Amino acid sequence: MSYGYSVRLIQLNNEADSTLIGVRLGRVCIEHDISVLDVASALRVSRQTIYHWFGGTYLPKKETAARIQKYMDALA
Repeated sequence: MSYGYSVRLIQLNNEADSTLIGVRLGRVCIEHDISVLDVASALRVSRQTIYHWFGGTYLPKKETAARIQKYMDALA
């Protein structure tokens, strides 16, 4: 099933700083076609927060960054 990330979101993610964990999360989720709702549920944050992370406009807290890393590790 395709979750149809918008062209705009993909472009924002591609242009964002790839050293940011939220941007890296976005790239993984886009590549694996994982819905924003699924990611938000797994990480216990809002969908809007996920969009901000994917675009690099908002940085997760340190403890949340650790959960993000564990989530990405589980996908690999």
